Amino acid sequence: MSDENLTSAPLPMSLLPDSAEVGERGELRIGGLAIDELAAEYGTPLFIYDEDHLRSRCREAVTALGEGTAYASKAFLCVAMARLVNEEGLHIDVASHGELHTAIVGEVPGPNIVLHGNNKSDSELSLARSYGVGRVVVDSFDELDRLRSMHQKDGIVTPVLLRITPGVEAHTHKFISTGQNDSKFGFGLESGAALEAVEQCRQNPGVELFGVHYHIGSQVFRVDSFARALDVVARFFEPLELSELSVGGGLGVAYTESQSAPSITEWGEMLRGACESLGVKARVSAEPGRSIAAQAAITVYSIGTIKELPGIRTYVAVDGGFVDNARPMLYGSEYTTFAPSRIEESRVVKARVVGQHCESSDVIVQEATLPEGLAVGDLIATPVTGAYGYSMASSYNRMPRPAVLFVSKGSARTVIRRESVEDLMALDVQ
Repeated sequence: MSDENLTSAPLPMSLLPDSAEVGERGELRIGGLAIDELAAEYGTPLFIYDEDHLRSRCREAVTALGEGTAYASKAFLCVAMARLVNEEGLHIDVASHGELHTAIVGEVPGPNIVLHGNNKSDSELSLARSYGVGRVVVDSFDELDRLRSMHQKDGIVTPVLLRITPGVEAHTHKFISTGQNDSKFGFGLESGAALEAVEQCRQNPGVELFGVHYHIGSQVFRVDSFARALDVVARFFEPLELSELSVGGGLGVAYTESQSAPSITEWGEMLRGACESLGVKARVSAEPGRSIAAQAAITVYSIGTIKELPGIRTYVAVDGGFVDNARPMLYGSEYTTFAPSRIEESRVVKARVVGQHCESSDVIVQEATLPEGLAVGDLIATPVTGAYGYSMASSYNRMPRPAVLFVSKGSARTVIRRESVEDLMALDVQ
């Protein structure tokens, strides 16, 4: 089937959360609840997460990737998400003071937290050390020096992994590729910095070196990229006789009808097979984020205006934009669209779905297909927005951020309330 036929057909259920089903009115239901009714009650824009989908992917990750596997919280984090991840047996990785604080408020035990960051502040390191985080992923020689100085003052020994850059380029957007030699992250293998960092750790009383961490990038579809990086890293790692190897995250997900991606289970099988063939004896862990959260959610909008430009295109403007999904503007990421009240209908009308910001780049879907007859006030939605949607949201143009719901078994709960104009003014000094 051609891409054009794919995008004009009804939205495939495979792009929707696990509990998605069609109701008696032809409406989409998630977690047993009608999306149009949720939008009427909670307003739009609105993120709706299938809580059971999130839990299922967490359990899949624990089974497929092993003990110590951590959820990459930058994909989506709030207190409720931190608690959910912890309840399902995953560790959690954080990369800022705010993410670390959220995990602590969510009662994630210190040993189950991994702290990342290429330029950690003293306050971040101090909080992590005092809370007893399980691993600090060291990213620079300066960081090693600061951990030595902190140890001299308080005697705390920090458990660390060294982040290395294997010199392997992932097949993904250059802005989310991190494993190449020219990267702001980690210690380079080819330059010799990685080996020097190991030696410095062994002479540093302020750290205990447990292992190595690497990450080649995000939204990676080709498992051979992961295997190639593992082959490079294993040759460096095995002679060190360390106990832990973290392969990071980056597994891609399908955002549109024409895309497909490996499952978490398939990724785990590939990693286990590659580790066995390479003779890796250490504990191997990973950090899935997008593959847990992305497909779990949809974003629902209300149409505010429809503008026909004869001979050019139709613009459908909604009450959101890059305030709730910055990925199309940042990376040229593709999404698809549907009408949640008419989920089974073919989508034969072509349009460009845009937001309400004062920016020409505020485009949610460049080439969208929608059912016929949609009008101002109707709902449209984008699937697969559970990762890097709310977490990258901004308040540009002083637009408040949307609410976030978790739905399950006929019940909905607000896990992040809708931001208000008063919230935006709270930081102003008058």
